[in-house]
Amino acid sequence: MDIRNFFFTYRSYTPIPLGAMIIYFARPENTYFFGGATLLVAGELIRIWAVSHAGGETRTRNVGATKLCTSGPYAFVRNPLYAGNMLMYLGIVFIAEAASVLLMAATTFSFFLIQYLLIISLEEERLDELFGQKYSLYKENVPAIFPRISRWSGSKDRTPARIINTIKTEKRTLQNVVAVLILIFIRTQYY
Repeated sequence: MDIRNFFFTYRSYTPIPLGAMIIYFARPENTYFFGGATLLVAGELIRIWAVSHAGGETRTRNVGATKLCTSGPYAFVRNPLYAGNMLMYLGIVFIAEAASVLLMAATTFSFFLIQYLLIISLEEERLDELFGQKYSLYKENVPAIFPRISRWSGSKDRTPARIINTIKTEKRTLQNVVAVLILIFIRTQYY
């Protein structure tokens, strides 16, 4: 298994050591709470928006897709789920005010950027095979992680899923965020 497949297969678990570090070094004093909460909520809203357009296919263990999604946030960035995750983790770092906030934020951002660039290169090879020129055109016009300012005019509109269905799909992410925030609270109150 190459490194890209490793990160893709275990993408739900590779951040655990980073999360443990954030919890261990947490020293919240409310200095960055509002900014952190804003990043966390923004990241989750991006994820909800993305899942409402791409559906449960985003939870797969297989590289690929049955159809190319270019609507909603996908008209601004090819990987809105990854962008949302990065914002959420940075938000948690700021809420936790882990040791050196800027150092921890830089570490978190660097970890996810490297992991996601590796995963994206793997996914894009498969999407190139599946969708050919259609995907190449999309890739030329929509950036991978950092969104464009305006919606890509070549995006295809898709009716988003109902919010209740989207929340059900996103349930595990929401549970994990709540668990990490509870652990930060416990860590700072009792240890």
